Amino acid sequence: MESGRDVLVVYDDLTQHARSYRELSLLLRRPPGREAFPGDIFYIHSRLLERATHLCPERGGGSLTAIPIIETEAQNISAYIPTNLISITDGQIYLSPALFELGVLPAVDVSKSVSRVGGKAQRAAYRAVAGDLKLAYAQFEELESFARFGARLDAETSKVVEHGRRIRACLKQPTSEPVETPAQIAILLALGEKLFDTVPFERMIEAERAVKEAAKAIPEDLCGRLETAKTLEAEDRKKLVELVRASLVPFLPKP
Repeated sequence: MESGRDVLVVYDDLTQHARSYRELSLLLRRPPGREAFPGDIFYIHSRLLERATHLCPERGGGSLTAIPIIETEAQNISAYIPTNLISITDGQIYLSPALFELGVLPAVDVSKSVSRVGGKAQRAAYRAVAGDLKLAYAQFEELESFARFGARLDAETSKVVEHGRRIRACLKQPTSEPVETPAQIAILLALGEKLFDTVPFERMIEAERAVKEAAKAIPEDLCGRLETAKTLEAEDRKKLVELVRASLVPFLPKP
């Protein structure tokens, strides 16, 4: 960093680091605090992570990004070490064992994963197409348990559940298959406009692949605006919707 380079440091994992420090501190008869961790464990971790910064040009202009990895016990992110690190970092990505068991990979729990940087680090097109998806997905997760137990759902609730299932299906990503920005925006827009809701669920993988292929035909000038524009214009949104709708025609149920 001090020589002008951009550096990434991944700490794997700080939970074990804290446990080792706790054992040594107890052997040295230092006063224990919460969960028997020594009182200075927060200082130890903050001193480590606060090294992450971006230097001014006079000091070389380099940067250091820190990604700490921690383990939660029984999925409890409100334990001592997780809450300490959450308060130090700019956000967290929570990987859920429950989603992993359902085959959702990467198993990112959307409701527990947050960013304090938020939309400031996000392209305007993403904000425009994904704004309502988190709320729709949260509603689906609340209703999913009822659907699992075979409870009778009214038509409106069934639509929410089916819409949520399609959001979850599109959040799955095969290993080593990165998705280009235009294709991501096209898929998120299709979800937001509920264009996937009429596609049979068993054909969702094929439908998503068709949208990705169709996104390759997006004109270069529109791709440029998706990357740099401060807002997603209504005309551009309309073009994307038409393109996605055309790619999904083969997957719609026949009348």
